[in-house]
Amino acid sequence: MGGLERGIRVPGIVRWPGALPADIVISEPTSLMDVFPTVVQLAGGVVPQDRVIDGRTLLPLLQGTARHSEHEFMFHYCGAVLHAVQWHQKDRGTTWKAHYVTPVFQPEDSRACLGRRICPCFGDGVTRHDPPLLFDLSQDPSEANPLSADTEPLFDTIVSRIGKAVEEHRRTLPPVPQQLSSYNNVWKPWLQPCCMFPFC
Repeated sequence: MGGLERGIRVPGIVRWPGALPADIVISEPTSLMDVFPTVVQLAGGVVPQDRVIDGRTLLPLLQGTARHSEHEFMFHYCGAVLHAVQWHQKDRGTTWKAHYVTPVFQPEDSRACLGRRICPCFGDGVTRHDPPLLFDLSQDPSEANPLSADTEPLFDTIVSRIGKAVEEHRRTLPPVPQQLSSYNNVWKPWLQPCCMFPFC
């Protein structure tokens, strides 16, 4: 839940004999949202032009014609709440991560939500950070050592640049009715996520 690396950094495996080279490893940041434009390109279509599509086709990375992902910023949500933003600073080869919201962990030092069974997205179950917690994922992928203006000379510049990207991103989000709210789903069990199989 949210934007913590241990919850969102997962491997993806792609296999297409005869079309993609075998045994390659891509370490660039990608997203599940990239599947849509990839499939559209494979089908010979064009992604919709009347809205912002956050995904980027994976084909150049998979085919080896590009070395870097087209993603500069990736926005990590928990439900409808923006928890973290990742900035892949290509000119420096650095990946920064700013956490605006993190879960309140139980037990406190566990970095997990064992007391609640699930990490909440909002309310009293989260901590808001202003300024955000900043990590250099290139050096600290486990997000163990938050940076500050005292430890990172570019702290204010990095946080400011990520903040501008958040503003730009929010301008691309048209308001829509909340489809996954408890009020909307309580009467529709088929829309409720199943987290405790087989006791859903």
